Amino acid sequence: MASLTPISQSHFLLKKPNLTTPPPSGLSSSFIPKDLPYSKAKPFVLPWMATRTVSATTAEKPRKRYPGEAKGFVEEMRFVAMKLHTREQAKEGEKEVKKPEERSVGKWEPSVDGYLKFLVDSKLVYDTLEGIIDKADFPSYAEFRNTGLERSDKLAKDLQWFKEQGYAIPEPSSPGVTYAEYLKELSEKDPQAFICHFYNIYFAHSAGGRMIGKKVAEKLLNKKELEFYKWDGDLPQLLQNVRDKLNKVAESWTRDEKNHCLEETEKSFEYSGEILRLILS
Repeated sequence: MASLTPISQSHFLLKKPNLTTPPPSGLSSSFIPKDLPYSKAKPFVLPWMATRTVSATTAEKPRKRYPGEAKGFVEEMRFVAMKLHTREQAKEGEKEVKKPEERSVGKWEPSVDGYLKFLVDSKLVYDTLEGIIDKADFPSYAEFRNTGLERSDKLAKDLQWFKEQGYAIPEPSSPGVTYAEYLKELSEKDPQAFICHFYNIYFAHSAGGRMIGKKVAEKLLNKKELEFYKWDGDLPQLLQNVRDKLNKVAESWTRDEKNHCLEETEKSFEYSGEILRLILS
């Protein structure tokens, strides 16, 4: 019967063996002396360890979640838009006040002439938007026909009222003309960017725009509420219907296309801000 006596430690002091035969393929041990010819072999890995290693390296990393993404793409757009407000405009705003229209509406000093310029340029922009939607160069645009948010006809009635009060109605000015042309060009080649403007124009008017209309009416129009700030039907429901349509359209977009849409938000604010500033001119 073979002896179970441990090998003496003096065994390792013997002359270094001249081993020339490498260990079996795929097997190695971390106990192999470093001076053996095959001492650079990798540590022995058990089969279950190898499986775990492969699984860890091949498994996909969790995809980055964007703010608001869990609630739908409209919430992503809202999140980006709110960050571009100033703290005076919204509690979620992050911008510093640099322009007169970026201050809270209560601090504005509007003029009737400036307000008329604003309404005229706004009508041109809404005329352009609604014409693009009716034409629908991209099928997704047709989803937004007859949403109840349309403003062109309402603005036409308001301008007619001002005319009846004896005011001269000006021609569209540079801010409105420039924005309308940009929207036309964008709508023909870049639907994601165009949808960004569509969202921000209509939804901003239904929120901050209404506040502006109320404050300006108090200072200039003896609190008269213009048609521009009235909707036929329940506004929250109209907005929700459009949110649902926007989310549905965005479901077919890639993540890069969604990001491209979000990146257009700042440009939308710049163009709209130029028109808004007319109120203070």
